[in-house]
Amino acid sequence: MDALATVTYAGTKKNLVESGMVTDTPAVAAPQLIGEPWKVKVVLEFPRDTDPFLKSTVKAAEAAIKYHCKKAFSESGDADSSNDVDVEIITEFKSKPRPEVGAMLPGVKNIIAVSSGKGGVGKSTVSANLAIALARLGYKVGLLDTDIFGPSMPKMFGVEDERPYAVHVDGRDLIEPIEKYGVKLLSIGFFVDSKTATLWRGGMATNALKQLIADANWGELDYFILDTPPGTSDIHLTLLQTLAITGAVIVSTPQQVALADARKGVDMYRNEKVNVPILGLIENMAWFTPAELPENKYYLFGKEGCKKLAEELKVPLLAQIPIVQSICESGDQGKPAALTSETMTGVAFINLAQAVVTVTNRRNKEMAATKIVGVKS
Repeated sequence: MDALATVTYAGTKKNLVESGMVTDTPAVAAPQLIGEPWKVKVVLEFPRDTDPFLKSTVKAAEAAIKYHCKKAFSESGDADSSNDVDVEIITEFKSKPRPEVGAMLPGVKNIIAVSSGKGGVGKSTVSANLAIALARLGYKVGLLDTDIFGPSMPKMFGVEDERPYAVHVDGRDLIEPIEKYGVKLLSIGFFVDSKTATLWRGGMATNALKQLIADANWGELDYFILDTPPGTSDIHLTLLQTLAITGAVIVSTPQQVALADARKGVDMYRNEKVNVPILGLIENMAWFTPAELPENKYYLFGKEGCKKLAEELKVPLLAQIPIVQSICESGDQGKPAALTSETMTGVAFINLAQAVVTVTNRRNKEMAATKIVGVKS
């Protein structure tokens, strides 16, 4: 105990004894035969299994015990070579450990990835409005902003100043999602400075994403929407290796450069090692309709390119969303267009949500559950 009192736990800035982390009296066993070591067993309790100071604290405790014992042997004049010390430190946790992959979201029925091969096609706008539209249809909905380096959901929901807090649920300390418009929402944007670039390596980003998935109080959800970053990256691979994604919807504009990247997004999910079903395509910015001429359609980025791609790939075209100034304005104001059924875009997103429900139900009836992608070294 004297040795453990010399080890500071960084989480409390106090030593292990003062921090109350020594949960049982250390067991000390003298050697039975000459040449055998003394044996010391200590039980230390940490707040959680993901404690960032766990390994360093255990090593420091082991070194302190060995040093303290050797010093005691020396002072007693019994410092021969037989007085080696084997230290066993058992770790316990106040909070239950994170569930294993495959058991992280037991209350979630359907996980839908909203993806795009190219940035700037309105994927986050579609994700936010799809989530709200599903909630308006009466479903329990969660939305995770998985774009670690460019989170946009706090802005789109008008909750930039909100800060999630921790709740204790079933022996675990979990992040409580922000809830607005009937949608449970989490984003790395709640935890970083919105005016500062997030300069993280891939490992840091993926670890943060896993926390938002597994260490959050998502509860029971009918639909868990993943707003993924553009392209194919570490984030996508982490999602595929962490969650059994029910299906993906691909967002694209009608222009050829966007459609070329959309093909890559489709190919990622259809890869034989991934096998996530494509639920359908969404053609965003399908045409421009001026507010003063609501019957007119101007095809600024080409006509029905995404529709033709959907036919080629033999997947449903779930929706064609027009360019309307109010979509951009409502997103910037934190009041997405799907909140009202009185506008053309509001109706479009409600219809999209109904289409997603239909194709998801069909997928669950006709296909086996998605398997999580295995991790290979």
